[in-house]
Amino acid sequence: MTAITPLISQILVDTEALHEKGEIYIFHNQTRSRASYEPVRQRLLPLDEKWRRDLTQIKWPTKMLPQVMGPSELTIRALIREYLFVSLFKACAVSLASENACRLAAMQRAERNIGNLLEELHSAFHRQRQSAIDEELFDVVSGFEVLAYEEKARGGQGAAK
Repeated sequence: MTAITPLISQILVDTEALHEKGEIYIFHNQTRSRASYEPVRQRLLPLDEKWRRDLTQIKWPTKMLPQVMGPSELTIRALIREYLFVSLFKACAVSLASENACRLAAMQRAERNIGNLLEELHSAFHRQRQSAIDEELFDVVSGFEVLAYEEKARGGQGAAK
């Protein structure tokens, strides 16, 4: 988060001249699901009429209404600057969080795939090992049977040697 503040400060300096000239939009990523995100477009300036109406409908929480001290033009500029800072900060934080969530999900999928592959390799190794053991046992048993057959065919003479 420490990298967000200098970035936003630079963006605010770069867009200072645009405040009165036109619209300002921000494009950022937002989490769509646990493993993906989607681009989002948000208009920051000018403040639209719907936003102003919704804001005026909110009841002030106390009986003490706020008062503007000093020139109202400076106060409005300061409030707009803070609004832009908070909006940009939130967009950056949401974008970073969604990117990191996607990376984490991808790493978890990779870890699960590695686990499955290890299981398959262990199973294949054990099957091949068991096959080799069985083959050696069959060779030993076959050799024993051949020797036993030859000894029986000679009439048991091999035992006297």
